[in-house]
Formats: sequence, C-alpha cells, structure tokens
Amino acid sequence: MNPYKPSEDSYLLSDILKEKIPKLLKENPDLRFLEIGSGSGIQLQTVLDLGVKKENLFSCDINENAVEVCRKKGFNCKKSDLFSQIKGEFDVIIFNPPYLPRDKREPSDSQLSTTGGKKGSEIINKFLRQAKNYLSEKGEIFLMSSSLTKGIEFLDYKKRIIKKKKLFFEELYCWDIFN
Repeated sequence: MNPYKPSEDSYLLSDILKEKIPKLLKENPDLRFLEIGSGSGIQLQTVLDLGVKKENLFSCDINENAVEVCRKKGFNCKKSDLFSQIKGEFDVIIFNPPYLPRDKREPSDSQLSTTGGKKGSEIINKFLRQAKNYLSEKGEIFLMSSSLTKGIEFLDYKKRIIKKKKLFFEELYCWDIFN
C-alpha cells in the first residue's frame, strides 16, 4: 500500500508547524520531535527545514511502504502501531490520524489511511491514552481531526483548536493538546 499522499489536512498541519516550531525552538533548541503516522514524510521535512535537529527527529508508521519512503529521505522512521516501538519523551508529538467514521462504500485499501473506526475517533482515543507516557512535562501534541469525527476522549489533557479549514463536506481541525 502506498503512503498517505499529502492532502488538505497535511497542508493545514504543515502551516501550524511553520507557525509553532520556530517559537518552540527559541525556548528549546534541542526540541525532541515525534511524528506518529509519517506517511510521505512531508511534516518531517517541514520541521527539519525549520531547524529541528535531524538527530532529534523521530517518526513511525504502521505502513511499511511509508517507513521505507521516510528512510530513503534520511529520516529515522520505524514500523510501529502508534507507540508500540517508540521509546523516550518528546517535546512535540504530531499525528494526522485516520479520523473518518467507517464508510462501507470506501475501498478497503484506502481505509487504513482514512478510517479511524466506527465513529472515527477510535485510533485517536488509543493514541491519546498512550501519548501520556511519551509527552515531556511541557510538551505539546498537534492532532488533526474532522467535524465528522465523533467521540474523541481528551482525558485530562488541556486542549484548544488552533486552526480550522472548511471543506466541501467537512471542517478540519488542528488541536493543540498539552498537560
């Protein structure tokens, strides 16, 4: 299966990183960055271009082809189901997850990249439960979701929507989530 190709949600997240990462790097030049679901590597390239040190960039994807694409670009990327193969704490964790509710009409080969479960939030909720163990004390999570995603459990995280984008059939949200 091919890696997730950058789309509206990818570009919205990239814009957020361009706004946030320079400020975070001023506070912490050794910022440790993790992308869950690296796909094509667009976000990794964005933060590298913004000045995050390559040795502080980590990523993973459940799709072996996406892992290979990122490795060929020189990024540290592992095959992992969310955090299963990840160690350490990170100052920034990003995730552009599959967030759409299951649609039986969608081809099964694209569901891995787009479908987050029956309500669209099942993978996000699993991610949020696990992320607590990997987020540094003052760390932030940038998470994408959709107006179609139902039932996100934010646990005891603080959260705010930092950017929205209206599309034809949905609205995309970029969340800033922190302790």
